[in-house]
Amino acid sequence: MSRIKTNSTGVYFNRLKNGDISYSITYKNEYGKLKRFNVGKKSNGINQTYAKNKRAEFINIINLGEDPLAHKKKKNQIVLDDLANIYFEDKADENKTNDRQRGKYNLHIQPILGTKNIQTISKDDVIKLQKVIKSKNRAAKSVNGIITLLKAIINYNIKEKSLKLINPCIGVKLLKEDDKREKYLSLEEVQDLLGEVCNNEILYHFVKMALTTGARLEGILHIQKKDINLNGNSITIKDLKSGGTYTGFYSDEYKIKIENYSKHLKKNDYFIGSHTMPVAGRTMRRWMKPVLDKLFNEGLDSKDAKHRVVIHTLRHTFASQLAIAGVPILTIKNLMNHADIEQTMRYAKLAPDQGIDAVKGLYNV
Repeated sequence: MSRIKTNSTGVYFNRLKNGDISYSITYKNEYGKLKRFNVGKKSNGINQTYAKNKRAEFINIINLGEDPLAHKKKKNQIVLDDLANIYFEDKADENKTNDRQRGKYNLHIQPILGTKNIQTISKDDVIKLQKVIKSKNRAAKSVNGIITLLKAIINYNIKEKSLKLINPCIGVKLLKEDDKREKYLSLEEVQDLLGEVCNNEILYHFVKMALTTGARLEGILHIQKKDINLNGNSITIKDLKSGGTYTGFYSDEYKIKIENYSKHLKKNDYFIGSHTMPVAGRTMRRWMKPVLDKLFNEGLDSKDAKHRVVIHTLRHTFASQLAIAGVPILTIKNLMNHADIEQTMRYAKLAPDQGIDAVKGLYNV
């Protein structure tokens, strides 16, 4: 496909056949010759701003009289980007979440440590990276995941590629995680939310799908028309976190709205958003945040993860309301596509106490 110029000088993008977007840049090298460099794909976390900054980085290097693509490094001078490329290329086939992990690397690790000589990266550098990510209001679990990824990249090269190095991540303490998000929406709050977004088709169907299927953000955004079975009131949902698919369901009431909303869509069109390609997760978060803040988060500290309502609260609400309705915990596990029943047991405390009546009448004759 032909390249399309963006509004940034020297930055282009291609729309790929799979719906993804590939960004590239052009620049003149130290000899005045025009060069082109493929920066990366949108699915890997690359966007126009990142490509623009990469071009500026190249130009700064050229102004110093150096070649930004030179691969002649001093002996044993390997940068972190080299290790990351080896890791992701080797893991491409076996790691179902490889693209998401590469996206994390590109967004959080690469800008700070990517071009740094691996032999000079210290424990202090890793701690600094940890603090920078945390300062962006990332949850402790997300920060820990990024540091764990960095550790895995370096360890892989040490163990599999005979890299002579002591991993600088050793001794870096992970942040304490408060993964006990207790907030879920009451039935009244659910109606308030649906009423707030009812005039915006994209947000309405996103919220409705989240509350009806309990699917994660990316799972909802990747639902295509062909995944929706109107005869069986079911949806095939992609689990982009662990891989594979599972089945979700919806009510007859919502079925009518799905039919009306999707009747003009082609089979491969995405149900939410522009249809020809999925909405980016960060875009949906940006759209939903002011709605959720207005309805539920006024007066709450921005770091109060335990009580603030976020998009993931909708998945938590789905499971919580099922438990309150008395749905068996194993059924909830299957509907949530949990890998382990322990993940689902957190909702057991919400189930109505039906045991007392059974015990009272156990030995009645």
